[in-house]
Amino acid sequence: MTAAISGTGKGSPDSLDTFPRLLLSHAETRGARPAVREKDMGIWQTWSWAEAAREVRGIACGLAELGFKRGDRLGIIGDNRPRLYWSMCAAQMLGGIPVPMYQDAVAQEMTFVLQDAGIHIAIVEDQEQVDKLLEVKDQCPELLHVLYDEPRGMRHYTQPFLHGLDEVIAAGIIHDTNQSDFLRREIALGKPDDTAIMLYTSGTTGKPKGVCQTHTAFIAAAKGCMEIDHLSEDGDILSYLPMAWVGDHLFSYAQALVAGFTINCPESGDTVMTDLREIGPSYYFAPPRVFENLLTQVMIRMEDAAPIKYRMFHYFMAVAKRCGAEILDGKPVAAGDRFLYWLGNLLVFGPLRNVLGMSRIRVAYTAGAAIGPDLFRFYRSIGINLKQFYGQTETCAYVCLQPDRQIKFDSVGQPAPGVEIKIADNGEILVKGPMLLKEYYERPADTTEAINADGYFMTGDAGFLDEDGHLKIIDRAKDVGKLNKGAMFAPNYLENKLKFFSHIKEAVAFGNGRDMVCAFINIDIGAVGNWAERRGLAYSGYTDLAGKPEVYQLILECVEQVNAELAHDAMVADTQIHRFLILHKELDPDDDELTRTRKVRRGFVAEKYAVLIDALYGGKPSQFIETEVKFEDGRKGKVAADLVIRDVKTFPAVKGRVA
Repeated sequence: MTAAISGTGKGSPDSLDTFPRLLLSHAETRGARPAVREKDMGIWQTWSWAEAAREVRGIACGLAELGFKRGDRLGIIGDNRPRLYWSMCAAQMLGGIPVPMYQDAVAQEMTFVLQDAGIHIAIVEDQEQVDKLLEVKDQCPELLHVLYDEPRGMRHYTQPFLHGLDEVIAAGIIHDTNQSDFLRREIALGKPDDTAIMLYTSGTTGKPKGVCQTHTAFIAAAKGCMEIDHLSEDGDILSYLPMAWVGDHLFSYAQALVAGFTINCPESGDTVMTDLREIGPSYYFAPPRVFENLLTQVMIRMEDAAPIKYRMFHYFMAVAKRCGAEILDGKPVAAGDRFLYWLGNLLVFGPLRNVLGMSRIRVAYTAGAAIGPDLFRFYRSIGINLKQFYGQTETCAYVCLQPDRQIKFDSVGQPAPGVEIKIADNGEILVKGPMLLKEYYERPADTTEAINADGYFMTGDAGFLDEDGHLKIIDRAKDVGKLNKGAMFAPNYLENKLKFFSHIKEAVAFGNGRDMVCAFINIDIGAVGNWAERRGLAYSGYTDLAGKPEVYQLILECVEQVNAELAHDAMVADTQIHRFLILHKELDPDDDELTRTRKVRRGFVAEKYAVLIDALYGGKPSQFIETEVKFEDGRKGKVAADLVIRDVKTFPAVKGRVA
C-alpha cells in the first residue's frame, strides 16, 4: 500500500499512478490550498483539497451503498460542476469507470450511450437532465438509479430510483464511518492500467464509440504538458467546456490532479465571459470556435465605436500584425515598431486583453479543430501566448505541443514528450506513445483496425512533418480529395479561411471529383445582424437576413478575398471557390448536421442538401428548398426558402510560394 493511501502523507511520484491516489496526496500535502471554486448565485465558493477529498469519499461510499462496484460504468451529465468532477474520482476509487455525456444532447442521443455502456447509475446536474433520463428510462432497463446534484424543482418527483446527491453523500459518510478501511482497500486495488474514463467519440461518420483510457495514459499526457509549458499548482483555469470532451478532461481533471492547480466552474454558460474576467485565469483552453466568437464580438464592438477609437484600434492592430507575434516570441524587432507596440499595448492591447478576461493568462491553448493562421496570429499579436496542440479522444488529446518561441502559425507543433509520429505512404498521420487508448469499449474489431501491427494509432488525419519536425495538418484523410483536373482538395483548409471573417460562422466546401469548388455558408447572426442594424436594414430572423441581397454582397466580398489569398498558395491555388450560397438555416447538432463538438458531419450534410449541391454545380441561379428542423422543446417544424446562388471572381495563381 502506498504512503499516500495509508495516510502518512507523501507518496513518491511513482506511487501516484492513479487519480484517487493523486487526490489523496494533494489533500495531505496541500490540504488547505484551493482545489475547486464554483460561482453560485453570484458568489464564488471555494473548496480546499482536503474538503474536496472528503466530498469524494462521501460520494464514493454512497455509490457503494447503492451497489456500484468495480468495473461498473457511472453516467455523468451536466454543466461543469464540482460534484460532477468529484463523482469521476469517486467512481475511480471504487474501480468504476465514469462516462461523461454531453449536457446539451437530447434524450434520444443519451439513450445510445446509456445502452452501449450499460450504465446502472447516473449522476446528473439538475431537473433538466433528470427529465431527459425519465423520458428514455423505459428504453434503458439497466439504469437503476439516477442521482441529482441540484434539488431545485425536484420536490414533487416521487420515483423511487431518484436520489438527491446530498442524501447519498450522507449515507456514504455513515458507510465510511462504519467501514473505515473499505475505501482504502478499494483504492489500493486500483492499477495504473485500469480504465479510468470512457469518452465517446463525436460520431462524425457513424455511431459514437466508447474510448477506454487508462490512468497511465492521461497522467502521461498531463505530465508531458506540464513539462513543456511549466504548469504548476499556482495556476487557475476556468472549466466551462463540455465535461464529455477529451480536452476538458485533460485540462480540468487530469492536469489539475497532476499539477494541483485550481479549477473554477462558472455559474452558467451565459456568464462565462463575466466569470472569466473575474477569475483572470493563468491557463485558458478553448476550441477555435470560441476564439472565433470572441474575435467576432470584438469586431462588432469596434464597428460601433466612436470614430477616434475606431481609427486608433485599426492603426495599432496594423502595428500588432506587423510585429506583435515576433515580440512575443522574443525575436528582433525595429526600435520604432517596438515603441509603437508598447504604446499600442498601453492604449489598445492591454485593455482588450482585460475585456477578454485574459490579462493574467500565461499560456492559452486551442485544439479540437484546425485554427486559421490569421486567427492564430491575431491573438498572439496582442500579447496572448496562444498555442495549438493536437490530438484525438483516442490519444488523450495529446500528440503535438508547441514549445515557447517555436510557434509556427501553420503547424500544430512538435511531437509531445513520449510520442512518436510517422507519416504513412498515403499521408495519414500515425502515432505511438503511452497516451493511446486501451480499447474501444466492447468493439475489439474496431480496436484492431485503429492500431496497426506496429502499435501505431491511425489518426485518420493527413499531414506531413516539415524540416524542423513540426507537424502540419492538411485535413481529415478521408476528406482530402482531388478536383477532376488533379489539384488537391482540402475542404477544412478552405473552410477555416472562410470562418476567419467575423460574418461567417460556418462553411462547408465541396469539390472532390468535381471540376470546381463550391460552398455553403452560414452567416453569424450576431455579427451580420449588427452590421445590418447599423445600415438600417430590417429583418425578421435568420432566414430573412441570410437572403438579403446586401448580405450576399457582404459575403461575396469575403469569399473573393479568400480566393485572392488562395491564389498565392501554389498547393491550393486551383481550389478557389467558384460559386456559393447562404443556407437558410444554421447548421445544428440537434438536426444532426454537426456533432456535439460542432464538427460538420460532412457526409450527412451532403446527403441532406443534395438538391442544393446539384444546383451549385448545375449552374442554376437559385434553388427552392424546404427543410425539417427540431426545436429545443422537441417539436418539429419546417423552414423553406428560395436560395440565391452567386458566382465568385477567381484569380490567376501567383507563382513562387507554396502553402
